[in-house]
Amino acid sequence: MDFNLALILVLLTVVSGIFVAYNHFVYSKNLQQGGDPSKGLDVAIEYSRSFFPVLLIVLVIRSFIFEPFRIPSGSMMPTLVQGDFIFVKKFQYGLRLPVTETKIIETGSPERGDVVVFRLPQNPSVNYIKRVIGLPGDEIIYKDRRLSINGELVSVDASSRFEMRDQDLYMDGTLIMNDIDPQSPGTRFDAYSEVLGERRHDILLEQQLGSSRVGRYRVPEGHYFMMGDNRDNSKDSRFIDAIPETHLVGEAVLIWMHMDGLEWPNWGRIGTRIQ
Repeated sequence: MDFNLALILVLLTVVSGIFVAYNHFVYSKNLQQGGDPSKGLDVAIEYSRSFFPVLLIVLVIRSFIFEPFRIPSGSMMPTLVQGDFIFVKKFQYGLRLPVTETKIIETGSPERGDVVVFRLPQNPSVNYIKRVIGLPGDEIIYKDRRLSINGELVSVDASSRFEMRDQDLYMDGTLIMNDIDPQSPGTRFDAYSEVLGERRHDILLEQQLGSSRVGRYRVPEGHYFMMGDNRDNSKDSRFIDAIPETHLVGEAVLIWMHMDGLEWPNWGRIGTRIQ
């Protein structure tokens, strides 16, 4: 069952706000004039007065400033790994009303290389996170495991930050993926440093080709072409098409916690800016 957290938060804020307003403008004045108190109403008003300010602050922050997300898969490795908790800057691409997602103020547009959370067009209750590769009007070609944008091959260099030790993948000496099955095809990786716009970031390619898809794509107006940094293990715009601007949630900017299951937090990832 899918829960619409934004809708629940809005409803709780509105209901508690109604009780607070009723108490301020009607109920408290009736009591001052000798009216009879209501025990049930007193309880509801007391709880509303306690929770309404907190709910309102959370609603404003979550809807217009920052929203937390948890990374559920490895499609954005090595930039983001399963168990990362991130902050998404909601106002980066416009202020939108909660629940309806209607844009009310224009603040900016995605740039090539941004890491973006968006709602899946086929199921808007599901959030994906990928990197912006193509802007409206761009021609994207992915062939021979290389990326071309508008006829220019994207620059890549071998990255020395990553290494395989037995069945584990390390970044700068820190374990980011363990217990990789050596019997499965494509479970060993080559790491490369890629430049998109002003951003340099790392990507992973499997030494044996995984589920990567090649092709030529034209990005429609009002849409953005997204790809995962784990190029052979990412269900991105090569599979789900370009993403409409109306489905953008915000830019991923910071890792504030890393905890996968019952393991201790990976303190080294906390506070890492997302490139």
